[in-house]
Amino acid sequence: MTRAQQVGVILGLAIVAALTLLRSEDPLFFRFAREAVFDEYQRLSPRPFEQMPVRIVDIDEASLKVLGQWPWPRDRLARLVDRLSDMGVAAIAFDILFSEPDRLSPRSVVEAVEGMPADVLGRLPDNDQIFANAIVSRPVVLGFGISNDGSFLPQVKAGFAFTGEPPFGAPPAIKAATPLLPALEAGATGLGHISLDPGNPSPVLRTIPLLLSDGAQLYPTLTLEALRVAQGASTYVLADAPDKLDTITKIKVGEFVVPVTARGELWLYFSPDRAERYVSAAKVLSDAPLPEELRSALQGAIVFVGASAAGLQDIRTTALGQHVPGVSIHAQAVEQILSGRFLSRPDWADGLEIVSIALAGMLIVVLTTFLSPAIALVFGLTVTAVALAASWLAFHYAGLLFDPLAPIVCATITHFSATAFRILVIDRERREVRRAFGKYLSPELLYRIEHTHDALRLGGDERELTLMFVDVRDFTGISEKRSPKEVVAFLNILLDALSREVIAHDGMLDKFIGDSIMAFWNAPVDVPDHARKAVRAALAMRRTLSSLNADDAFGFGAGQSVAIGIGIHTGLACVGNMGAEAHFNYSAVGDTVNVAARIEAACKDVGFDILVSESTAAHLGEMALLEAGTLPLKGRQSRTRIFAVAGDEPVAATGAFADLRFVHDQLLAALPARAADAAKLAHAAGEQSSAINEALPAFYRRIVRRSEHFAQGEGQRAEEGVK
Repeated sequence: MTRAQQVGVILGLAIVAALTLLRSEDPLFFRFAREAVFDEYQRLSPRPFEQMPVRIVDIDEASLKVLGQWPWPRDRLARLVDRLSDMGVAAIAFDILFSEPDRLSPRSVVEAVEGMPADVLGRLPDNDQIFANAIVSRPVVLGFGISNDGSFLPQVKAGFAFTGEPPFGAPPAIKAATPLLPALEAGATGLGHISLDPGNPSPVLRTIPLLLSDGAQLYPTLTLEALRVAQGASTYVLADAPDKLDTITKIKVGEFVVPVTARGELWLYFSPDRAERYVSAAKVLSDAPLPEELRSALQGAIVFVGASAAGLQDIRTTALGQHVPGVSIHAQAVEQILSGRFLSRPDWADGLEIVSIALAGMLIVVLTTFLSPAIALVFGLTVTAVALAASWLAFHYAGLLFDPLAPIVCATITHFSATAFRILVIDRERREVRRAFGKYLSPELLYRIEHTHDALRLGGDERELTLMFVDVRDFTGISEKRSPKEVVAFLNILLDALSREVIAHDGMLDKFIGDSIMAFWNAPVDVPDHARKAVRAALAMRRTLSSLNADDAFGFGAGQSVAIGIGIHTGLACVGNMGAEAHFNYSAVGDTVNVAARIEAACKDVGFDILVSESTAAHLGEMALLEAGTLPLKGRQSRTRIFAVAGDEPVAATGAFADLRFVHDQLLAALPARAADAAKLAHAAGEQSSAINEALPAFYRRIVRRSEHFAQGEGQRAEEGVK
């Protein structure tokens, strides 16, 4: 890693850390952007409208025109309760505040007259009492609002059960409520708050609090109370998150379980506002009988009573961009619970998004710095596509809300910053290196110089390498029959094809020495399983050469083919920049290199094209290997065992190779003491081997000839090279 790359990575990671920290703080613009994406999802796929047992008795413009301006006298509301009860509704929930006495009540009007006798007042009707009498023993839920003044808090008509500690600190706080007349408070079956968005700065309604808390008691919303009363339930059951105080995960109301946020809020999944939800209050209060279809729709339904008239100023904006009366929000919330179509943002969603920003940012920094901005851009576009697709699919199929925008925006900022630094600093240094050394160094070494600090200094490291030498058989004879131009063309075709296999198998081309190739594995970078990769490259060379010969790629004519010998050895060697300060080469030196070269030279004596040393064979696992004898090494008394590579693992697993291996082992046991037997076994092995590898028959013919020499008493000469 160059110093510029180090600086680039540090700056990039600092930007990623800053963006991750910013997202963890979750400022307003992140929240607004996230919620805007969720709104768009709902517009693309709103909750389908279904005929549910939920209706709104609407105090609409038509009702005000027929029955007069609001507020109506409460005896009229009592008549509304009577009418709805007679129709068999399951619950009647008023999205209306009853915080003051009815000013239109006859008793209230006469009370304002001075000197009115008390007995006269007692005979006058009281609309508040009429309304209170109407709701007694009826499934009526009254609403209350949050107040900043006073100390009134309403009765709680239902009980609460908890799976853990009471989560009094979770819901939004309520200090006081709008007062209710005592008679109304006592007569109502349920009491619920009608506050839809306490403390929410957004004009768009996305969640509603199902509970409020004064620190010692929970107060349900009108939505929950209507659902509870309709089922005749008496208790709410609240589930909390394990090991987390003051959190709520679910609220059970009768037979229904409602998933909520940690604060006890319901994510609203809106369906388009439809006229089918609404019944004009004027129709219900009319002396004319209701149509049978409307009576059937109201029977058994949860009925919300509220106002849509524009002058009453109870209009809210939904995530679908529609402006609807506040009572419609309560009705849609109950519809949503009845349908079981919920939206939820898991507690771990924030953590997942923060981690995704950090991981994607770090990967973009690494890709931009060490590979290329184009690859990082492709990765960034992939992250964008995956984030959008995953977020949309999670919403559409599971109702889960994940923010794709924050990871996308942060990844874009990171990519722009890392790319700008690379163009301005890192790539400028690399361009200077290419201008200075591009004409004199190989692409592999130049790439390493670009990516390694102080790579141009002389020196080397000792490490385990797998060395390969490749040589053309009978190159002198080929050269004598052709012009220099034809020989160069032949070498270019052959060496290019063979060297491609080295590169394809993670090898490093060291040099071309005339008709030979020197390559090694496991430098300048670590190459896992390098011995096996080197042998696979040799097998690929065998196939490539066979294809070139079959296609007459060298133009030698039919029947003329080219052969090569490949020697491979694994051991310690010194690898690094060798030469002078003015001109050097990245290469390997040492005894391991010499052994590999001698193994390649032994291919001629053995009569086989791929030979490996015992140290290499130890890394090859179940490849098809046949022992080819021992090789004397210059300056050593010991000899090195070598093996012929017949094929890879699939070849070794065949029955034909197993049979050949059995005969081969008998052959090794017979050499050299029973030379005649060895010749017969070698002849038999040669006949068996043709189906496995076309080079093996020649290998065994060479053993037959040497065995015959042993049998004639010329064993000393035949023993040279192969024991």
